[in-house]
Amino acid sequence: MSASDPVDDPEPNRRRTLRRFVAVIRAFLPLALAFARDRRRFLLFGRRRNVTVDDQRRRARYLLDVLLDLGPTFVKVGQILSTRPDVLPPAYIEELSSLQDEVPPEPWESIRPVFEAALGPVDEAFDDFDRAAMSGASLGQVYTATYEGEPVAVKVLRPNIRERVESDLIVVETLLPLLLRFAPPGQQFTMENLADEFASTIRGEMDYEAEADRLNEVRDNFGDDPEVTIPAVVDDRSTTRVLTMEYVEGTKITDVSTLESKGLDPTEIVERLARIYFQMIVEDGIFHADPHPGNLSVLDNGSIVFYDFGVVGRLSQARRDQILDFYVGLATDDIDRVIDAFIDMGALDPQVDRELMREVFALVIQQLEGQPFEQEQIQQYIREFQAAVGDISDFPFRLPQDLALIVRVATVLEGVTRTLDEEFDFIETVTDLVTEKGVDDLGATDIARDEIAAILRTTTEAFVNVPAKGEDTLSTIVRGDAALTFLYREDPSILRKLVARVSLGIGVGVGGLATSALVAFGAPLAAGGMALATAGGGVVLWRSFRRSRSRTVAAGAKVAERSVTRNR
Repeated sequence: MSASDPVDDPEPNRRRTLRRFVAVIRAFLPLALAFARDRRRFLLFGRRRNVTVDDQRRRARYLLDVLLDLGPTFVKVGQILSTRPDVLPPAYIEELSSLQDEVPPEPWESIRPVFEAALGPVDEAFDDFDRAAMSGASLGQVYTATYEGEPVAVKVLRPNIRERVESDLIVVETLLPLLLRFAPPGQQFTMENLADEFASTIRGEMDYEAEADRLNEVRDNFGDDPEVTIPAVVDDRSTTRVLTMEYVEGTKITDVSTLESKGLDPTEIVERLARIYFQMIVEDGIFHADPHPGNLSVLDNGSIVFYDFGVVGRLSQARRDQILDFYVGLATDDIDRVIDAFIDMGALDPQVDRELMREVFALVIQQLEGQPFEQEQIQQYIREFQAAVGDISDFPFRLPQDLALIVRVATVLEGVTRTLDEEFDFIETVTDLVTEKGVDDLGATDIARDEIAAILRTTTEAFVNVPAKGEDTLSTIVRGDAALTFLYREDPSILRKLVARVSLGIGVGVGGLATSALVAFGAPLAAGGMALATAGGGVVLWRSFRRSRSRTVAAGAKVAERSVTRNR
């Protein structure tokens, strides 16, 4: 790539930052006062106000106008918020979704200095260059051109955008602590992660050299897949502020009538899209994170084209394993496994009402299977959550930054898939993908090895760890929420011994199953070792009951006697 020659100073001007700070405060003050009065009707005292859906829609329209008036940085804020149902109510999401559409482009004369500082005179850089922008976005805009006889797309940053964004980020970072202070406890973690996500995302979108690297990495992952098309980067006509790619024209992915007229099946396109994202997220650990309809098209042969790699998510191997476990839960209709996966990922409060969450996830799965549900069902669950936690804003979901991008992808893709096929069964597709991964990628031998490893791991954990339910019980007792609180306070050793015996009992039981499995898989030495360990655990468990039976009875009588004396 060519060396970059800065046109604008990326360091924010202090005077500009101060002006932006005042402008942002003035713009958001009416909303802030309204939200404050929702919590206290007369700001300092009074009960909560009842906020209707119409109130939310009116405020959402005001917020939309504010974001547009404040410019590109806050347009990006709105775009991110429009994909975060964990942060805003549906009325806001619906209104802010219009920000996913194109932003009016700036005139060429404003863009020319940025372009020429990077690549020189436009007529020398390209054979032909159409100075009317093909599309405009909040940070840059795209033009069509011809280079060495081939059509290309040229993306150019808006002028002075880096300085403007850095000034706005200072304002956001300055106001964030104040915002968090007044935010509901259940929203503070999510909002802080949202601010971090926004800052890293928008800075990444303004570095076209880094975007080219991300594009090439994903393109290499699908190099042998004819069902995926990613435009190639033209290196010698790309810099940090100008990105030139081959021009690939397809049918917009939501243009169902045109797709069908070309003999393409919308349902097959949805299934293909799901498979592609399964590979990106579960196998590759890097995924295109902005799949709105303007960034996806379909070639006449059915290949899906991905444009714009300004926003890309990355996942560690541990996170990908957790997500795969979530998918397996969906595929096997194991809602408890789905809930456990969310807890493991740090996305769900471990103390959540599991029964209520089972009902919620059952509703989500029903939707993923393409089955309609009644609005009254949603309202019922909202009422139950409000009764359980006091405020729907204290919803027990907490999204880490990497998962937030997956939620963003899922939210945007949901609209795309429903346009293509209203009854698309995502669960069936996930089941097929999980099955294919288990059979094709692992093979029968590897599956057996993985099952043995899983059994050994489970057995080891059962011997050395307190079971999850035991941990939950102890935590509940420590908080003083259980009926056993009194007994625990009188003699903590009783419950600790109980939990230890339950752990040992589970270990012995799992050890027996493990021994049988190891014998079946042809591992006699490991089976012998496991049998000895299991037998030893059984002896210890048996002796613990014999040794402490009389002492436990005596201790229980003593506790009961003290309880009677205290009550008198």
